[in-house]
Amino acid sequence: MPDTTHSVKRAPGSLARLWSTLTLPYWYSERKWRARGLTLGLLLLTFAQVGLSVWSNYWNRTLFDALEARSVRGVVIQAGVFGLIFLSSIAVTAAHLMVKRALHLDWRRWLTELLLGRWMADGRHYRLRFAEGSHDNPDQRIAEDIRIATDGALGLAHTLFYSLLSLALFVPILWTASGSVAVPGTHVQVPGYMVPLAFLYAGIGTGLGWLLGRPLSRATNALQGAEADFRFGLARAREHSEAIALVRGEGNERRSATERFRRVVRDFDRQSLAFMGLISFTTGYGGLLPVFPLLVAAPQFIAGAMTLGVLMQVAHAFQQLTSALSWPVDNAAGIAVCRASAERVLSLYEDIEQLAADVSRADASRITRVVGGVDRLVLKDLTLADASGRIVLEHLDAEVRRGERVLVWGESALTNGLLKAIAGLWSWGSGCIVVPDGYALFIAQRPYLPEDTLRAALCYPDMPDSFTDAAIVRALDAAGAGGLALRLDERANWEEILAAHTQQQLAFARALLVRPEWIFMQEATDSFDADGERAIFAMLRRELPNTTLVTIGLRAELEALHERKIVLARVPETKYLPAAPARAAVSVG
Repeated sequence: MPDTTHSVKRAPGSLARLWSTLTLPYWYSERKWRARGLTLGLLLLTFAQVGLSVWSNYWNRTLFDALEARSVRGVVIQAGVFGLIFLSSIAVTAAHLMVKRALHLDWRRWLTELLLGRWMADGRHYRLRFAEGSHDNPDQRIAEDIRIATDGALGLAHTLFYSLLSLALFVPILWTASGSVAVPGTHVQVPGYMVPLAFLYAGIGTGLGWLLGRPLSRATNALQGAEADFRFGLARAREHSEAIALVRGEGNERRSATERFRRVVRDFDRQSLAFMGLISFTTGYGGLLPVFPLLVAAPQFIAGAMTLGVLMQVAHAFQQLTSALSWPVDNAAGIAVCRASAERVLSLYEDIEQLAADVSRADASRITRVVGGVDRLVLKDLTLADASGRIVLEHLDAEVRRGERVLVWGESALTNGLLKAIAGLWSWGSGCIVVPDGYALFIAQRPYLPEDTLRAALCYPDMPDSFTDAAIVRALDAAGAGGLALRLDERANWEEILAAHTQQQLAFARALLVRPEWIFMQEATDSFDADGERAIFAMLRRELPNTTLVTIGLRAELEALHERKIVLARVPETKYLPAAPARAAVSVG
């Protein structure tokens, strides 16, 4: 049970944690020079984009002054200038797109490797299922949320920087071009009056936009979780399609999938309502923007206080300034989506780090696991508990000497929990496990067969070229699966097309290839009949005579195939580890 008093130190706010955990370290990582170079290129291209916008603003003034003066020569010159602005804009925009995508891909690659490396280390991908926190669907968070968060963050950072630059450059332009206006009924002149009007216009728009956009973040986060649950349910049905078909469980699966999709629809509708309110407002806000400054400045133009070119320059500068000031409302939806995905990635990272800290910390509610230094497996005063802290087995003392064949007998929750504790995948409990020197192979009830060539599936987790063809064929023959030798380079989903006992035969063929000093088996022969089971154990004794064998199983025939038996008994009364509160239990098995 994790002890919150020893939790990983976290920054007080989610934005601060996002910056310190997922953002800043990238620019100081081993990729720092590429990251900094791309970032510098992006900044310079953003400067160029804003510079082109300023150039376009002055071009508007000159063009409309030429039109007002009916100067053909002036219009022709400005047509040529527009060509330069047009071609420059195309070049800068194209370069900006490529640099931004390169930076996005590099940042995403770094963050994916970071999360994937921590998730797929020391069995954390398994332990995380029993840990507290918000880390559901870690695969979706790594594959999808990282992409959304990095792409969204770069887009938002670029538009924010662009807006700040525009603000700095267009305030003096609008201040100067708009001139001054007298307060009605007085002789008081207000210089640069269009600037405070732009701030007021944008301020009202930003306030209303944030008010309407508040529900969007919650709705987006909920929708992403519902979509992930829907995908997971469909993938699980596909993985277990044979079992579902045999028991005619399609109706149940349809109902489950329909219920999950109802949650998707519900959260989609909530997000649609949030989007509708926000988009309706931003549409009206944006539609008024080109007209408002022309109407406000029109009296000065009519009075002859400004030329047509200055009027158009004022209108353009007002739009640029209000667009810069309206960055929050324009990007409210993007901020909501980006933040929701970033917080999902952050919570996964922090929960993994918390899990790693909990596992590495020795305390009264955690099993101590020592590797090496002995030639036998030693269990000292071992107590096992489920994830709630409820004790299921206590005060177990046992030894397994090298070369023995030992059967571990008991409820699946106890025997499987003991195997996971020996493997270092389960730490809830107390006592000590001393794991011997030498390579240990753990064989699960259903071996994992990656969707690859049969050679790669058989050699997993080693590389396919780690063993010669002769060694692979010999191992298959010895395990009783020699008929598969002709299919070594065939690629397929072997977990679907091979029978259960054939998959278990492949697991034993792996054992013959790697020749471990210790084998721990978790009901790894339950698909064999009695004769096939005896043949497998005889083969192991013949081919691996010095290998220690620890078998978990409940079949009576297994007892005759081992030298001795360790019986595990469940604790009859309800007991908890020290400082472990009673809560919903997660089975140790």
